[in-house]
Amino acid sequence: MEADFSGWATKSGLQCTDGRTIMSGAFRHQDQTKVPLVWQHGHGDPENVLGHVILEHREGGVYGYGFFNKSNKAKHAHSLLEHGDINQMSIWANQLVERAGKVLHGAIREVSLVLAGANPGALIENVTIRHSDGGEDVIDDEAIIYTGLELEHEDLKHDVSDETKEEVTHADGDDNGDDDDADGKTVEDVYESMNDEQKKVVHYMLGVALESAKSDLQQDNMKQETLGTADDQDKEDKEDTMAHNVFEKKDEPGSLLDGKGATLSHAEMKGIVADATKTGSLKEAVEQYAISHGIDDIDVLFPEARALADSPEWDKRRTEWVSTVLNGTRKSPFSRVKTLSADLTMEEARAKGYVTGDLKKEEYFGVSKRVTTPTTVYKKQKLDRDDMLDITDFDVVAWLKGEMRLMLDEEIARAILIGDGRDVAHEDKINEGNIRPIAKDHQLYTTTITVNLDDASSDVREVIDALILNRHAFKGSGLPTLFTTETYIAQFMLLKDGMERRLYRSLDEIAAELRVAAVVPVEVMEEETDVVAVLVNLNDYVIGADRGGNVSMFDDFDIDYNQYKYLIETRISGALTKLKSAIVVKRAADGGDDSVVPNAPTYNSTTNVPTVVATTGVVYKNADTGDTLTAGAQTALDDGETITIVAEPAAGYYFGTSANTLWTFRNRA
Repeated sequence: MEADFSGWATKSGLQCTDGRTIMSGAFRHQDQTKVPLVWQHGHGDPENVLGHVILEHREGGVYGYGFFNKSNKAKHAHSLLEHGDINQMSIWANQLVERAGKVLHGAIREVSLVLAGANPGALIENVTIRHSDGGEDVIDDEAIIYTGLELEHEDLKHDVSDETKEEVTHADGDDNGDDDDADGKTVEDVYESMNDEQKKVVHYMLGVALESAKSDLQQDNMKQETLGTADDQDKEDKEDTMAHNVFEKKDEPGSLLDGKGATLSHAEMKGIVADATKTGSLKEAVEQYAISHGIDDIDVLFPEARALADSPEWDKRRTEWVSTVLNGTRKSPFSRVKTLSADLTMEEARAKGYVTGDLKKEEYFGVSKRVTTPTTVYKKQKLDRDDMLDITDFDVVAWLKGEMRLMLDEEIARAILIGDGRDVAHEDKINEGNIRPIAKDHQLYTTTITVNLDDASSDVREVIDALILNRHAFKGSGLPTLFTTETYIAQFMLLKDGMERRLYRSLDEIAAELRVAAVVPVEVMEEETDVVAVLVNLNDYVIGADRGGNVSMFDDFDIDYNQYKYLIETRISGALTKLKSAIVVKRAADGGDDSVVPNAPTYNSTTNVPTVVATTGVVYKNADTGDTLTAGAQTALDDGETITIVAEPAAGYYFGTSANTLWTFRNRA
């Protein structure tokens, strides 16, 4: 099949604009390899894959033959190439081996058509134009393509030779690089597949390495018994640092050239291979042989352990829910957020019927406001410069900044959902008047449901029933999300019917039962033992930040203590802005064995006197002042005065489902 275009994917020996030079043979191992053809390195969207490129190693670099697929984007890219609107491409590679700015080895993962590049010298030699009648033309004009190299750096602690894999060759000389052929073969099978000459080389190399290790041990023992001059000691130190190479000992007895010296016999080698077959480890088999022959430091035969990840793994809480919270909230360009609300549930706000000749009465409803001001949330770290210089395995600064952003986001999301959990007197407490927790917000905004899960006959069915029965109390926007813990999710999933069949086979089925968009597990909620679940549409929660108050990273160097210091902070406010826009399910406190329903206070519109009706286990308070109200008649309201009375359960009690806990009265005169 004729390629749609072809040309140099990358040229060797030319210095890129980033200062690196790709050396000849860096991608030799990828000859005839097929890699994706992508638009502008757009790995995040599968529609950006335009086809594939067949790589061909040449002396001057890597040549590529491009083939477009049949997608609309590929057809459009082909037309752009034919018309000359784009004329550049770029490679993306990783697993790079770099020395002094020279790229010696790497793996090309994809080739992209791009608008701009960085490596001069590469060019497209021809572009094929296919006509509707089946004919093809080749454009003779050369279009220079500058290959931009986006390289992922890899800090290496070893030579290029460490990257090279040993190849096992069959007796007939064929390469045994096929993974499918290698699967199922034991060490003994591979060893027996060698010819006699290859076996002698293996015997010899192992023998020299073992003798060398033994000789080093003897020299160390002699040094401890002999006192030499400073010059002699320095000379010995230099000799100790020299690496052994069996192929360079041409003039010594036992070199590969004369076939003499330290070797393993065929019987010994077969014994090692047999042991390796039994144990599954060649290293253990060789170590056992070395121990039985009094040889120490056998580890010189095997490579050093290497880290699987580029940086240390975090031991942290699960934080997938954090992005759900932060991305779900609305953002305001003002940090001081004011919410206005009007109560249309009062009797006086209702529309009225009219009788001819009667006086028409004015409608009344109360208006209230709430102002939320910003607070600063921050995280600070420091790092000794000596440590920064000594840590060469990974970029410790980038790693540290990633940790700071991760923990800052988690703390803000936690403060929004349930509060930061610190005591109110703690110096690091995030003020709940600035970032108002949904689970602890005023009853005008959050409806609280209490369930008793501690008695013998209770289970999490009561949580589901309470949410369904009290769904009428949710007046937020659209479809809400349920946030809860893995503990309660597990209990939901374990619910069974009378036939011992699971009631719910997935979280989607639980979400459908509760009429929510999703059920999201939140690990930090495990620490709030009284909070079972929070139901809210986060679009009703607004985060406000003035310009300059958004998340910012600062760094400074303390010359006195030789330390780098880093600070990440934000200054924001946060609050629900819609009345009755959340429901929080709480667990009854220890000893809360009694469920009560508060009696509603009464109001005499003639005397303008509200009266609190006493209820066992219920405490009534003035919602505006927080003062506790005694049972009986209260002070008469002045003209235009309003009072809001809220009910709270007393110690040892909790409110049953569907309990009304908020009442507002006003003197209309």
